[in-house]
Amino acid sequence: MSGTGGTGGFAEIAAGVYVWRYPVLDVNVTLVVGSGAALLVDTLSTDAQAWELREAVRRMTDAPPTIVNTHHHFDHCFGNAVLAGPDTEIWAAEEATRLLRERGDRLQRDWYLEFAATHPSLADGLAAVRIVAPTRTVHLESTVDVGGRRVLLRHLGRGHTAGDLVVQVPDADVLLAGDLVEQSGPPQFGDAFPLEWPETLAGLLRLATPATAVVPGHGAVVDTAFVRGQHADLTALEWLIRDGDADGAPAADVAAKAPFGPAVALVAVERGYAELAGRA
Repeated sequence: MSGTGGTGGFAEIAAGVYVWRYPVLDVNVTLVVGSGAALLVDTLSTDAQAWELREAVRRMTDAPPTIVNTHHHFDHCFGNAVLAGPDTEIWAAEEATRLLRERGDRLQRDWYLEFAATHPSLADGLAAVRIVAPTRTVHLESTVDVGGRRVLLRHLGRGHTAGDLVVQVPDADVLLAGDLVEQSGPPQFGDAFPLEWPETLAGLLRLATPATAVVPGHGAVVDTAFVRGQHADLTALEWLIRDGDADGAPAADVAAKAPFGPAVALVAVERGYAELAGRA
């Protein structure tokens, strides 16, 4: 892994909807192009990555894009400073915006320390970023006009984070799920809400048709059958956590029986126990 490393660029998945599956962390960036306007969903991790993304966007459209951050994690929003001009609107859920405004420096330091030993180039890139918080917030639902295309921004509840945003492009039958859906690896639970995640994902599924293309936060574009499978696994995990808490079972014992593997599940169980105890 390195701080840069992009190859290729945007691929069209529906009319005027383009996804770049960026190789560093296998993270997805989506560009929606309308008549004389564009919307960019997520902005990658570092200045170098964001400059690469900026050039890729310019090859697709002359319109300066409105930006959406699906949540506050660095790989989805630390490119904001490079991609946003002084008048650019940056949209995010209320809690994601609050976290970046009030705790951005602390989170930046924590992420630097997390990657410094194993991925020093990425860590150095994270440390150099100037955090730019969103300027427009979504409580439950907002609509953005993208050159005559109606794009819906929805906060359906807590899941991967406290401030996940789902982006719906109705005229293309595309849903951008952020990290509420993961394809190239298991869901991540570091600051997640595993007892609420299934219901939030059920809300996403209620927006979908059988033909909907779902863009996960990381990995290949998926269909609703894949999302239903992940919802089933998250639901099974939720009830294992609830039953384990009721029985006083050690978190490691519950994790050993849970989906996604014991190491990932242990984080989820500990977060779930904290939810039930009112500590999350």
